[in-house]
Amino acid sequence: MRQRIIVCPIIENDGEVLLCKMASDRGVFPGQWALSGGGMEAGEHLNEALLREIREELGDALQITSITPWTFSDDVRIKTYADGTKEEIYMIYLLFNCVSANRQVTFNEEFQEIAWVKPAELGNYDLNEATKATFTRRGWL
Repeated sequence: MRQRIIVCPIIENDGEVLLCKMASDRGVFPGQWALSGGGMEAGEHLNEALLREIREELGDALQITSITPWTFSDDVRIKTYADGTKEEIYMIYLLFNCVSANRQVTFNEEFQEIAWVKPAELGNYDLNEATKATFTRRGWL
């Protein structure tokens, strides 16, 4: 089984957190709401990987003004690829509190839509298991 280190930003702006609805045909949690993030590349430092993932998934215009390591977790997940193949992966999640100066997001094909959500309204979204656990640990659910 392959192992991946995943960097996950919890991006906040003006009292709301950024959620991303995953594409329905790929990923670990197809069609569900989640945090953005992805795997570290060989030789990358944590902040480099985090900022690269933010740029790749959310565009260059989103300005991150603060990054603070928060917590970590792990689990085993089945990832579905765009071609329909599946892979079981042991994932180590490194979660970061991030603040953005704006809400200018241009998301890529990994997501169907995005939403800025008040913590009190997170329960209204079909959050994936990992995101629910993160927000529960945070005290938002």
